[in-house]
Amino acid sequence: MKNYDIIFFDVDDTLFDFTKSEQEAFSKVIEKYDLVNGIHQYKKSYKEISKVLWSDLENGKMSISKLGSERFRRLFVEHKLEIDAVAFNRDYLGFLGQQTFLVQGAEMVIAALSHKRLAIITNGFAEVQTSRINNSLLKGRFEHVIISEFTGFQKPQTGIFDYAFEKLQITDKSSVLIVGDSLTSDIQGGINYGIDTCWFNPQHKDNNTRIQPTYEIKELESLIHIIQ
Repeated sequence: MKNYDIIFFDVDDTLFDFTKSEQEAFSKVIEKYDLVNGIHQYKKSYKEISKVLWSDLENGKMSISKLGSERFRRLFVEHKLEIDAVAFNRDYLGFLGQQTFLVQGAEMVIAALSHKRLAIITNGFAEVQTSRINNSLLKGRFEHVIISEFTGFQKPQTGIFDYAFEKLQITDKSSVLIVGDSLTSDIQGGINYGIDTCWFNPQHKDNNTRIQPTYEIKELESLIHIIQ
């Protein structure tokens, strides 16, 4: 194992349980707009629409600011609902920012690695990610929180890594490891930039891509053994 001094962490489904957070926020905004009767259909449609748009974001085909309201605009068109997508998205993000559910082992791992330089690189919404981190048990644990909305780039684009390296004044790529759950975003981004990668794969997903991480872990706690 190599000696890594700097660890970049993804946020959603790496440190924070995004699935649980998303479900909670979606249920709350659906309730606010009195759409509970159709919640199961709306959830299914939203999941499909969101998957396409986040892929477009990774591929540079959409901005994070447009993605927010566009997912709900498409949802409402599909279900013939006359609702302001911009206002709905604003309320949804407000609820999402309140969710601080952590992935199992996240707090322990971050505490165990406190002697390292830790930073976050996320493609999420700045207001949401900042709120979730600051209201969680992980507040104050990271040297920098780098959010795509602030940088103008998103993983896997090299621009967001240029930004991160400049912020942390990193000169040695071999001292850096990125940890994340997404092969196409976190791992591909790390590979593109020439840094080692660790794929967090708790669901035991098959890797049917050409993207090959340096390490693969099923439990977040396994990261400690890689680094120490």
